[in-house]
Amino acid sequence: MKFRRWAVLGAAALMAGMTFATTAEAQNEQFIPGLVYRTGAYAPNGIPFADGAADYINMINARDGGINGVKILFEECETGYATDRGVECYERLKGKGPTGAAYFSPLSTGITFALTEKAPGDKIPLLTMGYGRADSRDGSVFTWNFPLMGTYWTAANVAIQHIAKEWGGFDKLKGKKIALLYHDSPYGKEPIAALEIMSKKYGFEFMQIPVPAPGSEQKSQWLQIRQARPDYVLLWGWGVMNSAAVSEAGNVNYPRDKMLGVWWSGAEPDVLPAGDKAKGYKALMLQHGSGKFAVHKDVEKFVVSQGKSLAKPEEVGQVLYNRGMINSMVGIEAIRTAMAKFGNKPMTGEQVRWGFEHLDLTADRIKQLGFEGMMGPLKPSCADHEGTRLSRVHQWDGKEWKVISDYYTGDDSILLPLVKEVAGKYAAEKKITPRDCSKES
Repeated sequence: MKFRRWAVLGAAALMAGMTFATTAEAQNEQFIPGLVYRTGAYAPNGIPFADGAADYINMINARDGGINGVKILFEECETGYATDRGVECYERLKGKGPTGAAYFSPLSTGITFALTEKAPGDKIPLLTMGYGRADSRDGSVFTWNFPLMGTYWTAANVAIQHIAKEWGGFDKLKGKKIALLYHDSPYGKEPIAALEIMSKKYGFEFMQIPVPAPGSEQKSQWLQIRQARPDYVLLWGWGVMNSAAVSEAGNVNYPRDKMLGVWWSGAEPDVLPAGDKAKGYKALMLQHGSGKFAVHKDVEKFVVSQGKSLAKPEEVGQVLYNRGMINSMVGIEAIRTAMAKFGNKPMTGEQVRWGFEHLDLTADRIKQLGFEGMMGPLKPSCADHEGTRLSRVHQWDGKEWKVISDYYTGDDSILLPLVKEVAGKYAAEKKITPRDCSKES
């Protein structure tokens, strides 16, 4: 198992065990683990996310001295996107630091499913920003899961909203054929339930086309698409699967402007390898896109220019780098929220869980943090662990991503009944008594 540890003062990456702190310092550290994949088929996407996440944490240490005077101890563990390795990383890291791990970001729906069974006993929250179990939006059942900013059911709904808008209204969906080309894993299967409901509601034919991991070979799937001639293809891929899909679409002359990827299929590594074949391809945004904003100035000043970043210069400001930064910011602000109640000291996972449920990132606070223009307000609660259901669409013009839509909001007339139904079945299966959120404070 490979680890990478960042020193508490935000220094360059060092191997675990090579950085030591005094006893007093160690007792005032907040441990945040990082489950990453810098190797393997998913590394092209995993690396920029991991770099953005680490750089933001290092910036907070270097600029602010940590969170309210509490230094952050950050350590990576390489999962290779494999569920068993992710669980092993979790077990190794969950007890580190004076109060244990503040939270885990699995960066894998498969790992999230596995850790969902472990987190309640260990009292450690799971930050699954834009991924994970869609039913875990229901915080009354999934106390420890936080799919902040968007679930895959929200993504599926927004995708259909955008297609309907392109075609002139939801009534124009009737009789159309929409295909889902998906990574054959828990991640890729997550949107299916929502898409099945919408296909019945709006009258479109729904095709399901799985792609075995890692997804680099898709010739048979694109032969099926060429023969079936769907009116739109939704891409639910990750890593090499995304660029392979865009390239194969070009090979069979399927219009790239009739392809719409989920927000994990809409970053630079997904289009650059496909070259000119990627032009016109569209993807959802987890609100943010590429580009540099106010926060990047401090990251570049305190981290990148000091040689403390693993990111390539051209990577800073790309989609997944920015997402990694947002992920760390949201986790740190949850810790800060918890400190406001429990004191400026290292927080336990249980206290950080309270912080996530009481997080209130207003527009003013987002501006103070330097993220204005990257995301809108976020306010989860006991009942709603997603916090917001906003998304946009951007399109690759051959050189960069261009935002081509206004914000869409997930339709709760479709989403909420599905959440309640599936979360309720999970609660019954696991013998969980849902919390009464009206009594939570």
